[in-house]
Amino acid sequence: MRRAARNGYHPSMTLTYIRDPELTPALRDELVRLWVDVTNAGGAVGFVPPVADGDIRPVAEAQLDAVRGGGARLLAAYADGRLVGTVFIASNRHRLMTHWATLVTVMIEPTLQGGGHGKAMLREAIDMARDLGFASLRLGVRGGTGVDAFYATVGFKEVGRVPESIRVAEGDYRDDICMWLRLD
Repeated sequence: MRRAARNGYHPSMTLTYIRDPELTPALRDELVRLWVDVTNAGGAVGFVPPVADGDIRPVAEAQLDAVRGGGARLLAAYADGRLVGTVFIASNRHRLMTHWATLVTVMIEPTLQGGGHGKAMLREAIDMARDLGFASLRLGVRGGTGVDAFYATVGFKEVGRVPESIRVAEGDYRDDICMWLRLD
């Protein structure tokens, strides 16, 4: 908890959720900072630690470009005015699949994990997706992390798995777990 005290975060603090926040330069910088912190704490959010801003920024910019272009939506979680969590809701462009979306870059400040904040943020994202008219949500999870059990607590079910399709290091391969949640 040393880091929690240094950041001023406490597991009992209340988060504020903003759907589709303004994509300001400050938000971009905060997204990169959060992504670096989550990755370096061991979070499975598309990278393997250690990472620095320069590793994350191009990918973060691409995701924000998708939001700007209408291909994704963003749910941002804040504590004391600081970005502490995100969920991107990526739309499908294929005309036969526009009824469902994919959740990507689901992350919460590491010092806030374990206190119910991630679950509350995920429920808000599910409500947002439902409000946007989606019938189902898909989520890809890196095997071997145990995070699939977390997503199951809000109703996601494993519907498929691609063995050893994620290489986190030489000789260390993980399954790509596909999880699904019907919203209706």
